[in-house]
Amino acid sequence: MLDIKQIRTDFDHVEAKLKTRGISADKLYELKDLDAKRRALIIETEDLKKQRNEASEAIGLAKRQKEDASAAITKMQEVSSNIKALDAELSLFDTRVTEIIELLPNIPADDVPVGADEDDNVEVKRVGTVPTFDFEPQAHWDLGEKLGILDWERGAKVTGSRFLFYKGLGARLERALYNFMLDEHAKEGYTEMITPYMVNHDSMYGTGQYPKFKEDTFELADSDYVLIPTAEVPLTNYYRDEIIDGNELPIYFTAMSPSFRSEAGSAGRDTRGLIRLHQFHKVEMVKFSKPENSYQELEKMVADAGNILEKLGLAYRVVALSTGDMGFSAAKTYDLEVWIPAQNTYREISSCSNTEDFQARRAQIRYRNDAGKTQLLHTLNGSGLAIGRTVAAILENYQNADGSVTIPEVLRPYLGGVDVIK
Repeated sequence: MLDIKQIRTDFDHVEAKLKTRGISADKLYELKDLDAKRRALIIETEDLKKQRNEASEAIGLAKRQKEDASAAITKMQEVSSNIKALDAELSLFDTRVTEIIELLPNIPADDVPVGADEDDNVEVKRVGTVPTFDFEPQAHWDLGEKLGILDWERGAKVTGSRFLFYKGLGARLERALYNFMLDEHAKEGYTEMITPYMVNHDSMYGTGQYPKFKEDTFELADSDYVLIPTAEVPLTNYYRDEIIDGNELPIYFTAMSPSFRSEAGSAGRDTRGLIRLHQFHKVEMVKFSKPENSYQELEKMVADAGNILEKLGLAYRVVALSTGDMGFSAAKTYDLEVWIPAQNTYREISSCSNTEDFQARRAQIRYRNDAGKTQLLHTLNGSGLAIGRTVAAILENYQNADGSVTIPEVLRPYLGGVDVIK
């Protein structure tokens, strides 16, 4: 959530920045007008409360001196009635201000590329060598079916489209991947967590999924529970409404969890394969940082995600997302995109973002600084990595002419020495 004080005092800057994210100036001007009226009402209400206190004192004095207090009583009743009416009006203004501000995205950092969509993203670097084949590479969904490790048909029968069964070495490969990723992140100082797979609405609000993206989630009927779209939600909300000792920062968390997404609005995109599912596993990284260190922490998070891809021997690139392509809560985002041979392109496998104090303000996560004062910290999150997409990348990049798939060397100890799926 944006700081209303910043909108109030630096309106032109906020307007210019949010314009790059497609936000209409009309909403901001409405917010500015509502806020001004709201502040005027607060001043008027405080003045009336002062008058009420004075009338109350006058009544007390008159009674102690056994004088007629009827005039003061009448005045206090009139003032109290006016305060009640103004409080009701103020409540309406508060509600409308909140409705607008909670739907405004984060202000992009100054070095974020300005653009309308993914076509305006800027490539930062490429890492690794794209493989070449002396045969026509197969798509991972065909490889998975032929090897008997991915069963789409029964997944659709048991649940519906975009669900599947991993089977045999497919299930073991997925498990090997997330164990490998968690072990690697532990080496970088992340504390491993097992989170709830359901959270309440306050948690979804705290990280910015609610209310704007409610249609993208799976809610449990007649309850306050939501299936998590990513472990970012429970991990970030771990410290909701708390004050952290600044000496403990930065704090790193990592967790593997299922992620549940309705994929609203994605009809026709990636309907085959492991790229866009309703349920998938993901290893998440979350950081809590002092503001002055958060962008250094973002660069390290990107390196931590890249480390996984490099050890798996997968070619990838890093892109800085444009203002029009960034997520709602992000101030700056890097995507890591892995090479997918059958599609002859790079596809997102990790997204690492600094939300600055946007989530911390919504979730009221603060720390006590060296001066003993409390202030909002910065939160960061990133995929480290999306497991299904990593499986897809391994199947396609490590496939052989006979339809078998070689296991990356770093994963073999997690698979009891198995070096090929055939």
